[in-house]
Amino acid sequence: MEADLQIISGARVIFTIPGRELWFTASTSGGPGGQHVNKVSTKVTLFWNINETEVLNFNQRNLILSRLNNRISKEGILSVSSDEYRSQHRNRTGARERLVALLENALKPVKKRVPTKISKSAIKRRLNEKKKRSLAKQLRQRPHSNID
Repeated sequence: MEADLQIISGARVIFTIPGRELWFTASTSGGPGGQHVNKVSTKVTLFWNINETEVLNFNQRNLILSRLNNRISKEGILSVSSDEYRSQHRNRTGARERLVALLENALKPVKKRVPTKISKSAIKRRLNEKKKRSLAKQLRQRPHSNID
């Protein structure tokens, strides 16, 4: 049986995923590595069904579904893979840590943007610079004859 996963924001626990809701699959890792990587299943993929979980409220479920939609299947299963390490046990731990980090990040409240206003002195400086540039360009031109 898998241990429970606590999702923490700041210093408080947001919710705990029961171990019975998580399941893993192991497969061979891709890429270079010689004989060891070809014969040992060390890559671990962690799955969690968001649609059938008991621990999420309506708002949390919607936040996770919208912010992690590229990682969630049509059936509502969130998958996280880890193949960084050579041992399956370390990759299981790594996948659990990734899931926690993903969920903590997805549930973070978005900072509200405070609109800023340009100061009057900054506007004045910008206009003065434009006038100086304009004058410098005018002085480079040939003098115009005023014969009409």
